[in-house]
Amino acid sequence: MAKRVGVDKWLFGVVLLLVLVGLVMVFSASAVMAKERYGSPYTFVLKQSLWALLGMVALTVLMRVDYRRYNNPKIVFPAMAITTLLLIGVFAMRDSHNTHRWIRFGGFFTFQPSEIAKPVLVLFLAWFLQTRIHAMDDWKKTILPASAPALLFIALVLLEPDLGTAVVLAGVLAMMLYLAGAQTRYFAMGAVCASPVLYFLLFHVAWRRARMMAFLHPETDPKGAGFHVMQSLIAVGTGGIRGLGLMEGRQKLFYLPEPHTDFIFANVCEELGLLGAILIVGLFVALGYRGLRAAIRSTNPFARFLAFGITSAVLMQAFFNISVVLALLPTKGIPLPFISSGGTSLFVTLASMGVLLNITREID
Repeated sequence: MAKRVGVDKWLFGVVLLLVLVGLVMVFSASAVMAKERYGSPYTFVLKQSLWALLGMVALTVLMRVDYRRYNNPKIVFPAMAITTLLLIGVFAMRDSHNTHRWIRFGGFFTFQPSEIAKPVLVLFLAWFLQTRIHAMDDWKKTILPASAPALLFIALVLLEPDLGTAVVLAGVLAMMLYLAGAQTRYFAMGAVCASPVLYFLLFHVAWRRARMMAFLHPETDPKGAGFHVMQSLIAVGTGGIRGLGLMEGRQKLFYLPEPHTDFIFANVCEELGLLGAILIVGLFVALGYRGLRAAIRSTNPFARFLAFGITSAVLMQAFFNISVVLALLPTKGIPLPFISSGGTSLFVTLASMGVLLNITREID
């Protein structure tokens, strides 16, 4: 297939629009809180803008780098090793809110290795599975070697603890194995093995059990375990069709927890209403369509797996975040890609989009 001169302009436009909407909503959701805590309403949005700029630079560079260069064990294995060391390294850092999720360099720079783990896992699986498409029945030489690094990443992320990101990593593994042609029995076996672990994590860890009970019956403890869910639903319901107007939301005024990060979609619903929520969801649907289109139309197995994995990871993360805000899933700390405040997430996602855009150069 002849190489196309330009990248997918629709995909690029969707990504750019998501970033711009994210910056506007981060400012709207965080201005009052930033003024109260740091004396300036621009604290969070300036940090997010810097990361957005760096992320767009990375996107621009990577969309010009031939994706085939990553199809090399000299790149794949060092990336896996460095990510593993970073995931272990977080435990040497001081905790924040009883979690170990960040690598810190003084007080001016932090990043979250679990965000890097997602594209690195996609890269490894794309490299490994491209030559195993006709050997998916061999669990010793295909299923097990493909799953072992993913399970290591998942275990380290669970220890942080970060169940939400671990679930996304598990979802990426399952989706890419499915694309490669793994048989249903392997997924059934995986579900059977994972169920006791998931049950223990959800119902035998006190704070997670409280979240599960709050998810089922938030009204029984509206000022305690059910506070997040109730405030999120109030914000969503208050917005109506057209919303209260940009900057006019009330739940972000120290009612809605983390209005600029995990629950920013609730602020979108309150200020921009159902129409704004549909716009955000529509942009993710468009991104998913263009990304999966690139995967389906690619004739290179490595490109197909890479495009599919990158797109799936973003869509799953968006699905989980929006579902939590709408009380369709228990509360988990998963940011909304491109929209939530968070430098590592934004930068890594934009860099991944650069790789995806490079793949689209070969698609009609």
